[in-house]
Amino acid sequence: MELNASQENTVVLNTPIKRGDSEITRVQVTKPNAGSLRGIGLAALANADVDALITILPRVTYPNLTKEECARLELPDLIALAGQVIGFLSPTSAE
Repeated sequence: MELNASQENTVVLNTPIKRGDSEITRVQVTKPNAGSLRGIGLAALANADVDALITILPRVTYPNLTKEECARLELPDLIALAGQVIGFLSPTSAE
C-alpha cells in the first residue's frame, strides 16, 4: 500500500519516528473495520484513551507503526493521529 495521493487522512509528524536508518515523517490513517477494533471499547476510543489508541494505531496506520513506536509518540503527534481515528467514528450524516 502506498500513501494515498489525496493525503486526506495523512498526519505529518512534528517529531519523526526513527526506524533503523530511515525516518517516518508522515503517517496515513485508514478507516478502521470491525476486525481492527476487536478488544477495544468504542467509548474508550471516542474518549481518546491512550491505551486504546496505542492498541489500534498499529492496525490502522501506514506505514504500520509498532505499539512501542506509538507509546513513544510526542503528545501533539498522538493527538493528531487520535483525531483521525476518532473522525472515522462519526456517522457520515454528521459530515
